[in-house]
Amino acid sequence: MGLPEQTVARKRIHTRQILIEGYKRDDGLWDIEGHLKDIRHSDIPLRTGLRLAGAALHEMLVRITVDDTLTIQSAAAQTVASPYPGTCENIAPDYAKVAGLRIEAGFRREVGKLFGGLSGCTHITELLGNISTVAMQTVVPETEKTSNEKPGKLDGCHALDSTGPVVSSYYPAWHQKQK
Repeated sequence: MGLPEQTVARKRIHTRQILIEGYKRDDGLWDIEGHLKDIRHSDIPLRTGLRLAGAALHEMLVRITVDDTLTIQSAAAQTVASPYPGTCENIAPDYAKVAGLRIEAGFRREVGKLFGGLSGCTHITELLGNISTVAMQTVVPETEKTSNEKPGKLDGCHALDSTGPVVSSYYPAWHQKQK
């Protein structure tokens, strides 16, 4: 099943690829690596020169290392391609500042405080937000197996409402009656 068939002719202009992978390390920590790449499907004139069709307009890499509590132990970012070479990549090392932050409610807001506006790169900041979700999907299922604590994902989305049928069926110990 997919989106409804498009009945109007169209031409692809832009593609954004995002790949994020989670790894369990032999030392007990977790690496989450993200790769964002924007590609234009026709030549695009930039103030810095012509970018040929198929060449990366943006390409950014980010890796965070977290512990079992989703506290970031270290972080690294790299700008491989950007519209303003010699400038955009200069901010990437600043993303090491996320070390010490914990991925939990409010994480994206904290990242925004550090890297909003002129203090960061829109694309790296966006990728870091997506990486935080994958970090949770990588670490939580593995650490939840041995925990007696309420799963952090409950009350995090429509399906996992503590008063709803999914929690009643699959997490009965944490189900709450509607108020």
